[in-house]
Amino acid sequence: MAEVKQPNILFIMADQMAAPMLSMYNSSSPIKTPTLDRLAKDGVVFESAYCNSPLCAPSRFSLVTGQLPSKIGGYDNASNLGSDIPTYAHYLRKEGYHTALSGKMHFCGPDQLHGFEQRLTTDIYPGDYGWTVNWDEPEVRPDWFHNMSSVLEAGPVVRTNQLDFDDDVIHRSIQYLYDHVRHRTNQPFCLTVSMTHPHDPYAMTKEFWDMYEDVEIPLPKTPAIPHEQQDPHSQRLLKVIDLYGNEMPEENIRAARRAYFAACTYVDAQVEKLMRTLNNCGLSEDTIVIFTGDHGDMLGERGLWYKMNWYEMSARVPMVVYAPSRYEPKRVKENVSTMDLLPTFVAMSGSSVEQSLPLDGVSLMPYIAGPVGIKTDTVLGEYMGEGTLSPLVMIRRGRWKFIYSPIDPPQLFDIEDDPAERVNLAAVRTIELPSPPSSRDPNTSFSYYANSPSVATLTPRTQLDPYFSNALDPPSPPRSPSLHHDSTISGSDNVSVSFRDISAQSVLADFLKEATTRWDFKTITENVLESQRRRRLVHVALMQGRITTWEYAPLYEASNMYIRNQGMGGLDDAEWVSRWPRVPEAQFPGVSSGGH
Repeated sequence: MAEVKQPNILFIMADQMAAPMLSMYNSSSPIKTPTLDRLAKDGVVFESAYCNSPLCAPSRFSLVTGQLPSKIGGYDNASNLGSDIPTYAHYLRKEGYHTALSGKMHFCGPDQLHGFEQRLTTDIYPGDYGWTVNWDEPEVRPDWFHNMSSVLEAGPVVRTNQLDFDDDVIHRSIQYLYDHVRHRTNQPFCLTVSMTHPHDPYAMTKEFWDMYEDVEIPLPKTPAIPHEQQDPHSQRLLKVIDLYGNEMPEENIRAARRAYFAACTYVDAQVEKLMRTLNNCGLSEDTIVIFTGDHGDMLGERGLWYKMNWYEMSARVPMVVYAPSRYEPKRVKENVSTMDLLPTFVAMSGSSVEQSLPLDGVSLMPYIAGPVGIKTDTVLGEYMGEGTLSPLVMIRRGRWKFIYSPIDPPQLFDIEDDPAERVNLAAVRTIELPSPPSSRDPNTSFSYYANSPSVATLTPRTQLDPYFSNALDPPSPPRSPSLHHDSTISGSDNVSVSFRDISAQSVLADFLKEATTRWDFKTITENVLESQRRRRLVHVALMQGRITTWEYAPLYEASNMYIRNQGMGGLDDAEWVSRWPRVPEAQFPGVSSGGH
């Protein structure tokens, strides 16, 4: 039997691209993305895909490793990913792939490759520990935090850091494809192309800004909520971004959104360049193209900006798998996450993950290629970055989204009936919770502002299951089934009941029990604090005296580029090797060929 040829994998990432705003998910969207729309039309579109942490580095660390942030130390944008943690680049390289990264991945620390054989560019953000979050001083606002300048200064530009970076990312990626087809035709590749747009600052060239000259830029569907009525985490975020107590003028909101839309169109144009290069090089049939992002952007919804929360605009990401010669076009409604991509890529290569190693992600191939396999319809998420002082976790299953932190009231949303997340079903009644992890007396009552007109008072109950689980983490997927309208589940008395009989109260109770069993919040909090303290000390020390940076510096060997007198043969040989497609050596009639 002939050996099955391994497909190439072109993995394209955008940064901070909010899935609910894109036309592939929203038919009324004004954003112009013709290339992505074409990929969606002929590809597998995941309609409910999420990041596993709504912040750049933790999200990317989960994506490349297939593990939740708390298990790999991916707490914030200055976290160090261990060199001994396998990534999809390690797995594919082991299977014979040439693995390359062009663009952003937010690696911090001395290892800037993490399994990639080749890195085509440096990163746009620092590789040191300077952006470490400090839970020990929550009232201090470092100068590297987001602020509202991105919104207040939004508009057209000639040039920005972001444009310098992404133009180089795409140029190097295209050159990589040219080099592959000319010099590495017998080896499959996995090329990761990771752009920084449409991440703020909200600024874009007139070429793309002007595409929205006659477009009505919509304001947020959910207007700004008065700051004192926001949920506690959102209140903290408003302080993080220096917006608390201020109102954003409507004209600035529209300008920021217009620039963001233009940046999405810019990303689409770069994807078109990559797709055109694949086609020109004859690589289209043998290449699986995957497009996704690291998280979204609130863009003023609820009065919030950027990310760092679990609302749909911040947490949902686009996800498309395009390989029309391999996979039938379809739309997948179940909940999936970017953490599922590692086992998916490994499966696409014809291999399998190492069963003895930790893994939280689940292969998406049952959705992509056929009915056989695990379909969990579940996403787990963790956030431990700026704006919180304790892990903020999320469970997305079936129609439900559950959000919980030990220091905040829980949130429960029915995304099917309430896609804008305007009704917190956990706040419509007084509920009882385990005590939060802090120096407070665990038997003391505390109160908070819920998403309801009144203040709810929560009294911890000692008879509930212990808040901090001393047991090992519950097993990784397969996870519990989702709850559908026509499904039945087993209640606590083992009596099968229909979905319609389940109240939000019982769903909330089940999620609370699952969260306090699945996560050991006390231990995670301690681990985060210890990591922050270590990194802050190390960073201060390494900024003294002679500084050795960790920023990746790509090596461009000029001695092997273009035309040189060493190692390339004659001039004709150098020109012939660099030409694609190759042509037979031209000769005058009657003259035999000497060959190249």
